[in-house]
Amino acid sequence: MSESDDIEAAMTQAEALGLGHVPDPSDLRLLRKALGQFATGVTVVTACECSDEATPVGMTVNSFASVSLSPALVLWSAARSSMRHAHFTQTPAFAVHVLRDDQEALVQRFTKRGDGFDGLPYTLNAEGVPLLENMLARFECITEARHDGGDHTIIIGRVTRFSMPSKGAPLVFAKGEFGRFLSET
Repeated sequence: MSESDDIEAAMTQAEALGLGHVPDPSDLRLLRKALGQFATGVTVVTACECSDEATPVGMTVNSFASVSLSPALVLWSAARSSMRHAHFTQTPAFAVHVLRDDQEALVQRFTKRGDGFDGLPYTLNAEGVPLLENMLARFECITEARHDGGDHTIIIGRVTRFSMPSKGAPLVFAKGEFGRFLSET
């Protein structure tokens, strides 16, 4: 290959990269990597199992977002592949706990193979939702709506109470890693 062919090939490749990629359902790694460029906060969403025993359940979530201030609405997305999906899509109430940068251990507790509430102190609110203490912020919600979102269910909650019980920096997730927000103050 000549030098001009090399330059032409490099320009073609650069142009193709500039146009972007089409999501490929058979290989979602590249799309996941691109989405991972966007830093998110980390939360634990809690509710009670839909049974007579009212067993507490929780899930680590980074899809939390504000929807509206008036009325006060938030949303998060539950993966359909989660063993806890049914609990969260059927519950009438839930709480979203925003984690501090020193609470990464809680992230692991509420993942697929985590310990969940085993040995973890909590209280129940008036709706029977388990509440964790010492969070950066907490939003207690009544389920307002659920929407199909592909391989997730989008859950919208009406905020009935919120609190900011502790100070600190938020736990951040980006590029497959946890970190913290750096500020000058």
